[in-house]
Amino acid sequence: MTDYLSPEIEAALKAARKAAMKKSSRLRVQMGETQYPILKLWDKGFALDVSGAPKLRGLVDIYDGTKHLMNGLIIATEAEGDMMHYEFKRATQAQDKAPLDYERDENAPVALIGKAAPSLH
Repeated sequence: MTDYLSPEIEAALKAARKAAMKKSSRLRVQMGETQYPILKLWDKGFALDVSGAPKLRGLVDIYDGTKHLMNGLIIATEAEGDMMHYEFKRATQAQDKAPLDYERDENAPVALIGKAAPSLH
């Protein structure tokens, strides 16, 4: 038995697979005010749908839902099938607090207790 699919059925299956990837992924890339859903994300880059993605280049932010994951400097590398691949030139994990510019001692106190207020009795 041979596995033959008509071109129409094959195109419909590809479209359904792409729609499922978009729907299941909460990942998105944002450049300025414009956002694009990410189909695949790996440590050195990501892929977007080729039909809706321009050749992005520059500084972008990557989000998982509302959580800011990272920002990075990207370039468009190649279109492969129905996905456009982008590569990170630089990627920095997002932090929820400002980085320290000094080394924090492990045994440092969390807070300092000031002078006790004089008693009024």
